[in-house]
Amino acid sequence: MTIHSLTAKLLLVSVIVGLTGTAILAVLAATVTAGEFGDFMFRYRRSGLAELLADHYATNGTWEGLPREFSNRSLAGPSPRALGKAPFLSFLLVDNTGSVVVSGQGYQVGELVPEEGLSDGISIEVEGESVGELYLQSGAFDVGPAEQIFLRRVNFALAVGAIGGTAAAVVLGMVLARSLTKPLRELTAGARAVAAGELDTQVPVRSSDELGELAEAFNQMNADLATARDRRRQLTADVAHELRTPLSVILGHTEGIRDGVLEASAENLAIIHEEAQRLERLVEDLRILSLVESGELSLELGEYDPMALVEKTAASYRALAREKEIDLEVVSDGRELPTVRIDMDRMGQVLGNLVSNAVRHTPEGGSVILAAHAWTGGVEIQIKDSGAGIDPEDLPHIFERFYRADKSRQRDGAGSGLGLAIAKSLTEAHGGTIGAESQLGQGTTISLRIPKVA
Repeated sequence: MTIHSLTAKLLLVSVIVGLTGTAILAVLAATVTAGEFGDFMFRYRRSGLAELLADHYATNGTWEGLPREFSNRSLAGPSPRALGKAPFLSFLLVDNTGSVVVSGQGYQVGELVPEEGLSDGISIEVEGESVGELYLQSGAFDVGPAEQIFLRRVNFALAVGAIGGTAAAVVLGMVLARSLTKPLRELTAGARAVAAGELDTQVPVRSSDELGELAEAFNQMNADLATARDRRRQLTADVAHELRTPLSVILGHTEGIRDGVLEASAENLAIIHEEAQRLERLVEDLRILSLVESGELSLELGEYDPMALVEKTAASYRALAREKEIDLEVVSDGRELPTVRIDMDRMGQVLGNLVSNAVRHTPEGGSVILAAHAWTGGVEIQIKDSGAGIDPEDLPHIFERFYRADKSRQRDGAGSGLGLAIAKSLTEAHGGTIGAESQLGQGTTISLRIPKVA
Protein backbone atom coordinates (compact mmCIF):
# COMPACT_ATOMS: atom_id res chain seq x y z
CA MET A 1 0.00 0.00 0.00
CA THR A 2 1.39 3.38 -1.02
CA ILE A 3 1.09 6.25 1.47
CA HIS A 4 0.54 9.54 -0.36
CA SER A 5 -0.17 11.86 2.57
CA LEU A 6 2.86 13.56 4.11
CA THR A 7 0.99 13.68 7.43
CA ALA A 8 0.53 9.91 7.36
CA LYS A 9 4.19 9.41 6.46
CA LEU A 10 5.38 11.60 9.34
CA LEU A 11 2.99 9.83 11.70
CA LEU A 12 4.25 6.44 10.54
CA VAL A 13 7.85 7.54 11.09
CA SER A 14 6.94 8.78 14.58
CA VAL A 15 5.26 5.46 15.42
CA ILE A 16 8.21 3.44 14.12
CA VAL A 17 10.71 5.59 16.01
CA GLY A 18 8.55 5.46 19.14
CA LEU A 19 8.12 1.69 18.99
CA THR A 20 11.79 1.10 18.27
CA GLY A 21 12.95 3.47 20.99
CA THR A 22 10.59 2.16 23.67
CA ALA A 23 11.34 -1.46 22.74
CA ILE A 24 15.09 -0.87 23.01
CA LEU A 25 14.68 0.98 26.31
CA ALA A 26 12.36 -1.73 27.67
CA VAL A 27 14.78 -4.52 26.74
CA LEU A 28 17.74 -2.64 28.18
CA ALA A 29 15.82 -1.80 31.35
CA ALA A 30 14.66 -5.40 31.79
CA THR A 31 18.18 -6.72 31.20
CA VAL A 32 19.81 -4.24 33.56
CA THR A 33 17.11 -4.77 36.20
CA ALA A 34 17.45 -8.56 36.04
CA GLY A 35 21.24 -8.32 36.26
CA GLU A 36 21.25 -5.86 39.13
CA PHE A 37 18.56 -7.83 40.94
CA GLY A 38 20.56 -11.05 40.47
CA ASP A 39 23.70 -9.40 41.87
CA PHE A 40 21.71 -8.07 44.80
CA MET A 41 20.21 -11.48 45.57
CA PHE A 42 23.63 -13.12 45.27
CA ARG A 43 25.16 -10.71 47.79
CA TYR A 44 22.11 -10.92 50.01
CA ARG A 45 22.11 -14.74 50.16
CA ARG A 46 25.85 -14.94 50.53
CA SER A 47 25.65 -12.56 53.47
CA GLY A 48 22.76 -14.54 54.99
CA LEU A 49 24.61 -17.83 54.58
CA ALA A 50 27.76 -16.34 56.13
CA GLU A 51 25.73 -15.17 59.15
CA LEU A 52 24.24 -18.65 59.63
CA LEU A 53 27.67 -20.26 59.43
CA ALA A 54 29.12 -17.70 61.84
CA ASP A 55 26.24 -18.36 64.29
CA HIS A 56 26.93 -22.09 64.11
CA TYR A 57 30.64 -21.61 64.78
CA ALA A 58 29.98 -19.16 67.62
CA THR A 59 27.61 -21.64 69.25
CA ASN A 60 29.77 -24.74 68.82
CA GLY A 61 33.29 -23.30 68.68
CA THR A 62 34.06 -25.65 65.80
CA TRP A 63 32.91 -26.58 62.32
CA GLU A 64 32.16 -30.09 63.50
CA GLY A 65 28.54 -31.00 63.83
CA LEU A 66 27.54 -28.69 60.95
CA PRO A 67 23.89 -29.59 60.16
CA ARG A 68 23.37 -31.75 57.12
CA GLU A 69 21.05 -29.09 55.73
CA PHE A 70 24.15 -26.94 55.07
CA SER A 71 25.41 -29.50 52.61
CA ASN A 72 24.96 -27.38 49.49
CA ARG A 73 21.91 -25.66 50.98
CA SER A 74 21.38 -22.20 52.37
CA LEU A 75 18.49 -19.87 52.84
CA ALA A 76 17.49 -16.70 51.20
CA GLY A 77 17.68 -14.75 54.43
CA PRO A 78 19.44 -14.77 57.73
CA SER A 79 16.62 -16.56 59.60
CA PRO A 80 17.47 -20.23 60.45
CA ARG A 81 13.77 -21.05 60.41
CA ALA A 82 13.75 -20.74 56.63
CA LEU A 83 16.53 -23.29 56.27
CA GLY A 84 14.43 -26.03 54.76
CA LYS A 85 12.78 -23.70 52.24
CA ALA A 86 15.92 -22.03 50.89
CA PRO A 87 16.87 -22.23 47.19
CA PHE A 88 19.83 -24.47 46.44
CA LEU A 89 23.23 -22.87 46.44
CA SER A 90 26.57 -24.29 45.40
CA PHE A 91 29.18 -23.08 47.89
CA LEU A 92 32.54 -24.03 49.35
CA LEU A 93 33.47 -23.59 53.03
CA VAL A 94 37.12 -23.56 54.04
CA ASP A 95 38.36 -23.27 57.63
CA ASN A 96 41.18 -20.98 58.67
CA THR A 97 43.75 -23.70 57.94
CA GLY A 98 42.66 -23.95 54.28
CA SER A 99 40.95 -27.31 54.74
CA VAL A 100 37.60 -27.89 53.02
CA VAL A 101 34.71 -28.16 55.48
CA VAL A 102 31.83 -28.18 52.98
CA SER A 103 32.71 -29.46 49.54
CA GLY A 104 32.02 -27.55 46.35
CA GLN A 105 33.58 -26.06 43.20
CA GLY A 106 35.57 -29.28 42.59
CA TYR A 107 37.06 -29.63 46.08
CA GLN A 108 36.34 -32.48 48.53
CA VAL A 109 35.93 -32.34 52.32
CA GLY A 110 39.31 -32.33 54.09
CA GLU A 111 41.21 -31.30 50.99
CA LEU A 112 43.63 -28.42 51.35
CA VAL A 113 42.91 -25.48 49.05
CA PRO A 114 45.95 -23.53 47.80
CA GLU A 115 45.89 -19.80 48.48
CA GLU A 116 45.88 -18.96 44.79
CA GLY A 117 43.19 -21.49 44.02
CA LEU A 118 40.12 -19.44 44.95
CA SER A 119 39.05 -15.81 44.79
CA ASP A 120 36.13 -13.56 45.73
CA GLY A 121 35.53 -15.28 49.04
CA ILE A 122 33.85 -13.75 52.09
CA SER A 123 35.46 -14.08 55.48
CA ILE A 124 33.43 -15.62 58.28
CA GLU A 125 34.30 -13.85 61.50
CA VAL A 126 33.44 -14.65 65.09
CA GLU A 127 34.30 -12.06 67.72
CA GLY A 128 36.59 -10.30 65.27
CA GLU A 129 38.55 -13.39 64.26
CA SER A 130 38.35 -15.14 60.93
CA VAL A 131 37.26 -18.75 61.34
CA GLY A 132 36.84 -19.59 57.69
CA GLU A 133 36.17 -18.48 54.12
CA LEU A 134 32.94 -18.87 52.20
CA TYR A 135 33.06 -19.13 48.42
CA LEU A 136 29.77 -18.91 46.60
CA GLN A 137 29.41 -19.48 42.88
CA SER A 138 27.64 -16.50 41.25
CA GLY A 139 24.25 -17.42 39.81
CA ALA A 140 24.30 -20.87 41.38
CA PHE A 141 20.91 -20.52 43.02
CA ASP A 142 17.30 -20.88 42.05
CA VAL A 143 15.04 -17.82 41.95
CA GLY A 144 12.37 -18.16 44.58
CA PRO A 145 8.65 -17.39 44.19
CA ALA A 146 8.96 -13.95 45.78
CA GLU A 147 11.78 -13.00 43.43
CA GLN A 148 9.83 -14.28 40.45
CA ILE A 149 6.82 -12.17 41.46
CA PHE A 150 9.06 -9.11 41.79
CA LEU A 151 10.63 -9.64 38.37
CA ARG A 152 7.22 -10.19 36.77
CA ARG A 153 5.98 -6.92 38.26
CA VAL A 154 9.05 -5.10 36.98
CA ASN A 155 8.59 -6.53 33.49
CA PHE A 156 4.89 -5.63 33.59
CA ALA A 157 5.74 -2.06 34.55
CA LEU A 158 8.25 -1.88 31.70
CA ALA A 159 5.65 -3.21 29.26
CA VAL A 160 3.11 -0.63 30.43
CA GLY A 161 5.76 2.07 30.09
CA ALA A 162 6.60 0.89 26.58
CA ILE A 163 2.92 0.95 25.56
CA GLY A 164 2.50 4.38 27.14
CA GLY A 165 5.63 5.64 25.40
CA THR A 166 4.36 4.37 22.06
CA ALA A 167 0.98 5.98 22.62
CA ALA A 168 2.69 9.26 23.53
CA ALA A 169 4.84 8.98 20.40
CA VAL A 170 1.70 8.51 18.29
CA VAL A 171 -0.02 11.53 19.85
CA LEU A 172 3.07 13.73 19.60
CA GLY A 173 3.65 12.45 16.07
CA MET A 174 0.14 13.49 15.07
CA VAL A 175 0.60 16.94 16.61
CA LEU A 176 4.03 17.35 15.00
CA ALA A 177 2.83 16.07 11.62
CA ARG A 178 -0.10 18.48 11.60
CA SER A 179 2.15 21.33 12.75
CA LEU A 180 4.69 20.64 10.00
CA THR A 181 2.20 20.04 7.22
CA LYS A 182 -0.14 22.95 7.99
CA PRO A 183 2.20 25.52 6.35
CA LEU A 184 2.59 23.16 3.39
CA ARG A 185 -1.18 22.83 3.05
CA GLU A 186 -1.46 26.62 3.15
CA LEU A 187 1.25 26.92 0.50
CA THR A 188 -0.55 24.37 -1.66
CA ALA A 189 -3.80 26.30 -1.38
CA GLY A 190 -1.92 29.53 -2.11
CA ALA A 191 -0.22 28.04 -5.17
CA ARG A 192 -3.58 26.88 -6.53
CA ALA A 193 -5.00 30.36 -5.95
CA VAL A 194 -2.07 31.89 -7.84
CA ALA A 195 -2.57 29.39 -10.65
CA ALA A 196 -6.17 30.61 -10.81
CA GLY A 197 -4.94 34.18 -11.26
CA GLU A 198 -5.21 35.44 -7.66
CA LEU A 199 -1.75 37.01 -7.52
CA ASP A 200 -2.54 38.97 -4.35
CA THR A 201 -2.65 35.73 -2.35
CA GLN A 202 -0.45 35.71 0.76
CA VAL A 203 0.13 32.85 3.21
CA PRO A 204 0.82 33.32 6.93
CA VAL A 205 4.45 33.05 8.07
CA ARG A 206 4.21 30.92 11.20
CA SER A 207 7.89 30.37 12.04
CA SER A 208 11.43 31.50 11.33
CA ASP A 209 12.67 28.08 10.17
CA GLU A 210 12.93 26.73 6.63
CA LEU A 211 9.13 26.51 6.29
CA GLY A 212 8.85 30.14 7.38
CA GLU A 213 11.49 31.13 4.83
CA LEU A 214 9.57 29.19 2.16
CA ALA A 215 6.36 31.05 3.07
CA GLU A 216 8.18 34.40 2.91
CA ALA A 217 9.67 33.50 -0.48
CA PHE A 218 6.20 32.48 -1.72
CA ASN A 219 4.71 35.78 -0.56
CA GLN A 220 7.55 37.74 -2.15
CA MET A 221 7.11 35.82 -5.40
CA ASN A 222 3.40 36.64 -5.42
CA ALA A 223 4.13 40.30 -4.70
CA ASP A 224 6.62 40.38 -7.58
CA LEU A 225 4.14 38.65 -9.88
CA ALA A 226 1.44 41.13 -8.89
CA THR A 227 3.83 44.01 -9.53
CA ALA A 228 4.75 42.57 -12.94
CA ARG A 229 1.07 42.12 -13.75
CA ASP A 230 0.31 45.71 -12.77
CA ARG A 231 3.24 46.97 -14.81
CA ARG A 232 2.11 44.94 -17.80
CA ARG A 233 -1.38 46.35 -17.50
CA GLN A 234 0.00 49.84 -17.09
CA LEU A 235 2.29 49.37 -20.09
CA THR A 236 -0.64 48.22 -22.20
CA ALA A 237 -2.67 51.22 -21.10
CA ASP A 238 0.26 53.59 -21.70
CA VAL A 239 0.97 52.22 -25.16
CA ALA A 240 -2.71 52.47 -26.05
CA HIS A 241 -2.74 56.06 -24.79
CA GLU A 242 0.41 56.98 -26.73
CA LEU A 243 -0.94 55.41 -29.91
CA ARG A 244 -4.37 56.94 -29.62
CA THR A 245 -3.36 60.59 -30.24
CA PRO A 246 -1.30 60.17 -33.43
CA LEU A 247 -3.73 57.58 -34.80
CA SER A 248 -6.66 59.91 -34.13
CA VAL A 249 -4.88 62.75 -35.91
CA ILE A 250 -3.97 60.56 -38.89
CA LEU A 251 -7.44 59.03 -39.06
CA GLY A 252 -9.17 62.41 -38.76
CA HIS A 253 -7.11 64.02 -41.50
CA THR A 254 -7.34 61.08 -43.92
CA GLU A 255 -11.11 60.83 -43.43
CA GLY A 256 -11.41 64.60 -43.89
CA ILE A 257 -9.42 64.45 -47.14
CA ARG A 258 -11.42 61.42 -48.31
CA ASP A 259 -14.75 63.13 -47.61
CA GLY A 260 -13.61 66.41 -49.16
CA VAL A 261 -13.79 68.29 -45.87
CA LEU A 262 -10.02 68.88 -45.91
CA GLU A 263 -7.78 69.57 -48.83
CA ALA A 264 -4.89 67.25 -49.64
CA SER A 265 -2.57 70.18 -49.08
CA ALA A 266 1.09 70.02 -48.20
CA GLU A 267 0.22 71.31 -44.72
CA ASN A 268 -2.30 68.54 -44.00
CA LEU A 269 -0.03 65.88 -45.47
CA ALA A 270 2.83 67.21 -43.30
CA ILE A 271 0.65 66.77 -40.20
CA ILE A 272 -0.12 63.17 -41.21
CA HIS A 273 3.56 62.55 -41.91
CA GLU A 274 4.62 64.01 -38.53
CA GLU A 275 2.18 61.80 -36.62
CA ALA A 276 3.30 58.76 -38.61
CA GLN A 277 6.90 59.55 -37.65
CA ARG A 278 5.84 59.79 -34.02
CA LEU A 279 4.28 56.33 -34.29
CA GLU A 280 7.46 55.02 -35.89
CA ARG A 281 9.60 56.44 -33.05
CA LEU A 282 7.30 54.94 -30.45
CA VAL A 283 7.39 51.49 -32.04
CA GLU A 284 11.17 51.66 -32.42
CA ASP A 285 11.62 52.75 -28.81
CA LEU A 286 9.43 49.89 -27.62
CA ARG A 287 11.44 47.45 -29.74
CA ILE A 288 14.76 48.68 -28.33
CA LEU A 289 13.45 48.60 -24.77
CA SER A 290 12.16 45.06 -25.25
CA LEU A 291 15.49 43.88 -26.68
CA VAL A 292 17.49 45.47 -23.86
CA GLU A 293 15.29 44.13 -21.07
CA SER A 294 15.29 40.62 -22.56
CA GLY A 295 19.07 40.68 -23.01
CA GLU A 296 18.77 40.15 -26.76
CA LEU A 297 20.19 43.51 -27.87
CA SER A 298 23.53 43.02 -29.60
CA LEU A 299 26.16 45.58 -28.53
CA GLU A 300 29.14 46.35 -30.75
CA LEU A 301 31.62 47.09 -27.98
CA GLY A 302 34.89 48.92 -28.44
CA GLU A 303 37.35 50.91 -26.32
CA TYR A 304 36.75 54.65 -26.55
CA ASP A 305 37.73 57.95 -24.96
CA PRO A 306 34.60 59.12 -23.10
CA MET A 307 35.36 62.79 -23.89
CA ALA A 308 34.94 61.97 -27.58
CA LEU A 309 31.42 60.74 -26.81
CA VAL A 310 30.64 63.89 -24.81
CA GLU A 311 32.02 66.28 -27.46
CA LYS A 312 30.21 64.48 -30.28
CA THR A 313 26.87 64.63 -28.45
CA ALA A 314 27.30 68.32 -27.57
CA ALA A 315 28.09 69.16 -31.19
CA SER A 316 24.90 67.40 -32.34
CA TYR A 317 22.64 69.50 -30.10
CA ARG A 318 24.30 72.92 -30.19
CA ALA A 319 22.08 74.07 -33.06
CA LEU A 320 18.95 73.09 -31.12
CA ALA A 321 20.29 74.90 -28.05
CA ARG A 322 21.04 78.06 -30.04
CA GLU A 323 17.48 78.14 -31.36
CA LYS A 324 16.27 78.45 -27.75
CA GLU A 325 19.14 80.76 -26.78
CA ILE A 326 20.45 78.11 -24.38
CA ASP A 327 24.13 77.90 -23.52
CA LEU A 328 25.30 74.29 -24.11
CA GLU A 329 28.71 73.85 -22.49
CA VAL A 330 31.18 70.96 -22.04
CA VAL A 331 33.15 70.98 -18.77
CA SER A 332 36.09 68.79 -17.70
CA ASP A 333 38.34 68.89 -14.65
CA GLY A 334 41.38 68.61 -16.93
CA ARG A 335 42.41 65.17 -15.76
CA GLU A 336 42.78 62.36 -18.26
CA LEU A 337 39.74 60.12 -18.31
CA PRO A 338 40.08 56.33 -18.30
CA THR A 339 39.12 54.40 -21.42
CA VAL A 340 35.67 52.82 -21.42
CA ARG A 341 34.34 49.80 -23.31
CA ILE A 342 31.04 50.79 -24.91
CA ASP A 343 28.87 50.57 -28.00
CA MET A 344 29.47 54.11 -29.30
CA ASP A 345 26.15 54.34 -31.16
CA ARG A 346 24.04 53.06 -28.25
CA MET A 347 25.74 55.25 -25.64
CA GLY A 348 25.47 58.14 -28.08
CA GLN A 349 21.74 57.42 -28.13
CA VAL A 350 21.66 57.48 -24.32
CA LEU A 351 23.56 60.75 -24.03
CA GLY A 352 21.56 62.23 -26.90
CA ASN A 353 18.26 61.43 -25.18
CA LEU A 354 19.48 63.05 -21.97
CA VAL A 355 20.83 66.21 -23.65
CA SER A 356 17.74 66.55 -25.86
CA ASN A 357 15.52 66.19 -22.80
CA ALA A 358 17.55 68.81 -20.91
CA VAL A 359 17.43 71.31 -23.80
CA ARG A 360 13.66 70.86 -24.29
CA HIS A 361 12.90 71.52 -20.63
CA THR A 362 15.29 74.44 -20.12
CA PRO A 363 13.76 77.91 -20.63
CA GLU A 364 15.25 80.43 -23.05
CA GLY A 365 18.40 82.02 -21.74
CA GLY A 366 19.14 78.99 -19.55
CA SER A 367 22.07 76.62 -19.68
CA VAL A 368 22.86 72.94 -20.12
CA ILE A 369 26.24 71.65 -18.94
CA LEU A 370 27.88 68.35 -19.91
CA ALA A 371 30.53 67.46 -17.34
CA ALA A 372 32.85 64.44 -17.38
CA HIS A 373 35.28 63.35 -14.69
CA ALA A 374 36.96 60.21 -13.44
CA TRP A 375 35.76 58.23 -10.44
CA THR A 376 37.14 55.13 -8.74
CA GLY A 377 35.45 52.63 -11.04
CA GLY A 378 35.47 54.53 -14.31
CA VAL A 379 33.90 57.71 -15.72
CA GLU A 380 30.95 59.79 -14.54
CA ILE A 381 29.10 61.96 -17.07
CA GLN A 382 26.64 64.55 -15.80
CA ILE A 383 24.00 66.53 -17.71
CA LYS A 384 22.93 69.60 -15.72
CA ASP A 385 20.11 71.89 -16.80
CA SER A 386 18.67 75.08 -15.33
CA GLY A 387 15.06 74.08 -15.89
CA ALA A 388 12.13 74.08 -13.48
CA GLY A 389 13.27 70.90 -11.73
CA ILE A 390 11.31 67.78 -10.80
CA ASP A 391 9.03 67.32 -7.81
CA PRO A 392 10.61 65.02 -5.15
CA GLU A 393 7.59 62.71 -5.37
CA ASP A 394 8.15 62.21 -9.09
CA LEU A 395 11.93 61.90 -9.01
CA PRO A 396 12.12 58.16 -8.09
CA HIS A 397 9.85 57.29 -11.05
CA ILE A 398 11.28 59.29 -13.94
CA PHE A 399 13.10 56.27 -15.41
CA GLU A 400 9.88 54.25 -15.62
CA ARG A 401 8.23 53.71 -18.99
CA PHE A 402 5.73 56.43 -19.97
CA TYR A 403 5.99 58.07 -16.56
CA ARG A 404 4.93 61.72 -16.68
CA ALA A 405 6.24 64.12 -14.06
CA ASP A 406 5.09 67.71 -13.67
CA LYS A 407 3.86 69.88 -16.50
CA SER A 408 7.33 71.09 -17.41
CA ARG A 409 8.18 67.49 -18.29
CA GLN A 410 5.05 66.57 -20.20
CA ARG A 411 5.40 65.42 -23.78
CA ASP A 412 5.51 68.41 -26.04
CA GLY A 413 5.31 66.40 -29.22
CA ALA A 414 8.96 65.45 -29.56
CA GLY A 415 9.28 62.47 -27.24
CA SER A 416 7.70 59.04 -26.89
CA GLY A 417 7.83 58.93 -23.10
CA LEU A 418 10.40 56.13 -23.24
CA GLY A 419 13.64 58.09 -23.54
CA LEU A 420 14.72 57.89 -19.89
CA ALA A 421 13.63 54.25 -19.60
CA ILE A 422 15.76 53.39 -22.65
CA ALA A 423 18.68 55.42 -21.28
CA LYS A 424 18.54 53.46 -18.02
CA SER A 425 18.29 50.07 -19.73
CA LEU A 426 21.14 50.78 -22.18
CA THR A 427 23.39 52.15 -19.43
CA GLU A 428 22.81 49.06 -17.30
CA ALA A 429 23.47 46.87 -20.36
CA HIS A 430 26.98 48.41 -20.38
CA GLY A 431 27.41 47.58 -16.68
CA GLY A 432 26.81 51.20 -15.69
CA THR A 433 24.34 53.07 -13.50
CA ILE A 434 22.17 56.15 -13.95
CA GLY A 435 20.51 58.43 -11.43
CA ALA A 436 18.95 61.86 -11.05
CA GLU A 437 19.05 64.75 -8.60
CA SER A 438 16.70 67.69 -8.79
CA GLN A 439 15.30 70.61 -6.83
CA LEU A 440 12.28 72.59 -7.88
CA GLY A 441 13.34 75.88 -9.40
CA GLN A 442 17.03 74.90 -9.53
CA GLY A 443 17.15 72.42 -12.39
CA THR A 444 17.99 68.74 -12.73
CA THR A 445 21.22 66.76 -12.88
CA ILE A 446 21.32 63.33 -14.56
CA SER A 447 24.44 61.32 -13.71
CA LEU A 448 25.55 58.16 -15.45
CA ARG A 449 28.57 56.10 -14.52
CA ILE A 450 30.36 53.84 -16.98
CA PRO A 451 32.96 51.32 -15.75
CA LYS A 452 36.49 51.65 -17.07
CA VAL A 453 38.31 48.98 -19.06
CA ALA A 454 39.76 46.44 -16.64
